[in-house]
Amino acid sequence: MNSRRQFIKTSAALAAGLTIIPSRVMGRLKHGAAHIPPSDKLNIAGVGIGGKGHPNLTGMNTENIVALCDVDWRYAEKCFNDFPKARRYKDWRRMFDELGRDIDAVMISTPDHTHAVIAAAALSANKHVYCQKPLTHSVHESRQLTDLAARHKVATQMGNQGCSGDGVRQLCEWLWNGEIGEVREVHAWTNRPLWPQGLQRPTAAMKTPSHLDWNLFVGPAPMRPYHQVYTPWNWRGWWDFGTGAFGDMACHVLDPVYRALKLQYPDRVQGSSSAINTESPPQSETVKFSFPARDNLPKVAMPPADVYWYDGGLLPYRPDILPDGIDLMRDGLGGCLFVGARDSLLCDCGGFNPRLLSGRTPVVPQSLRRIPGATGYHDGYHEQDWIRACKESPENRTETAGNFAYAGPFNEMILLGVLAIRLQSLNKTLQWDGSAMKFTNIAPAEELKIVSDNSFRVIDGHPHSEVKYVTLNALQAAEEYIKHTYRPF
Repeated sequence: MNSRRQFIKTSAALAAGLTIIPSRVMGRLKHGAAHIPPSDKLNIAGVGIGGKGHPNLTGMNTENIVALCDVDWRYAEKCFNDFPKARRYKDWRRMFDELGRDIDAVMISTPDHTHAVIAAAALSANKHVYCQKPLTHSVHESRQLTDLAARHKVATQMGNQGCSGDGVRQLCEWLWNGEIGEVREVHAWTNRPLWPQGLQRPTAAMKTPSHLDWNLFVGPAPMRPYHQVYTPWNWRGWWDFGTGAFGDMACHVLDPVYRALKLQYPDRVQGSSSAINTESPPQSETVKFSFPARDNLPKVAMPPADVYWYDGGLLPYRPDILPDGIDLMRDGLGGCLFVGARDSLLCDCGGFNPRLLSGRTPVVPQSLRRIPGATGYHDGYHEQDWIRACKESPENRTETAGNFAYAGPFNEMILLGVLAIRLQSLNKTLQWDGSAMKFTNIAPAEELKIVSDNSFRVIDGHPHSEVKYVTLNALQAAEEYIKHTYRPF
């Protein structure tokens, strides 16, 4: 049997491609998910605790935090200090190997490219899973986690805390009651990224600091020399590790749109952006999703709808219905504008503070479950609702708002927006078959032209720019973006 530091076996449950930890580790991990009385505490392990994982675990501190895992122990130091009794690890596989039977649930807040493999291992071992957004790095991985969660019947939650808030529930109740009429157009935006994007790979290598396990950070991505520009936190701005501002923020901002309009797979998508290259997402971008009609609700129809996304400082042009002076970034995160046949609705990020542009306040009975304390965009209530679900039996469980049956398909839509940006040089509206997870209008011989290097210098007072490109087979590139090929590590 090879070292537990290597992926050596493909799980039958993940036949389409995700690899997980060795079978002997799974044997120690695996036991049936059982009902836990509310008075008993869960044993929770945290993987990726230096950044967002720390406040997530703080929101779970009513339970036993038994293990903490991070590849960078300096970055994780504050979380280690807050939970001094937890055992410390750098490799989540070693943690599962040694503590598997003592772990009930796993919180995952690593870079995007390692979400799926850790979550898949936990789900396959019947562990409850809380996973930060975006749920996965690829469309294919989202589909796999959706299927795994359904098979193992554990409690799951994606970390877009706004979906547990009261704002999105009120928004849904208003729209489903027909308060603004049919919605055929939505605009959504954020000011992210706050980190640099549109970058080129550093040419100089740096010495890896002793507190960081670089091999474990890179994980299944192609190996590259260490440089401080990648981590901590800046990994979002690199395709191999993250999904850029779109993957980061659309899971928050577009949740009320996807939820309220009962969207499924879009059938068409197109994107445009500022400078993009083979290494890094753009600094700003726009994406248009087109959705077919859905089943009508009792009080409102669900006709075809177009959803427009803007980030990096871009905002929608102000329609005639939007009064002058309204700050579209008043919460500092983003928001949405639903354009209805009779009125329009504006909300902040996550659906908070919905208001009709007519100034009217609808009087609509509450029909959706409210989560205690979920009145603002804060950590804690989202995590606690997941903990509640973990302690309920699968037969009697009230599922969380961000459970993988919902979050998986939603995340597929988000990542499709990322693909529209990466494939924009095809200069076409991409047609998408959601069930088959493929584009239907990319021909086998089409080529994708992407910037690989872009330099600018002033010599003797004159500008000199040099742009280099790589040319890829478009269909093969699209298939790779949909289902990433990862390396064993």
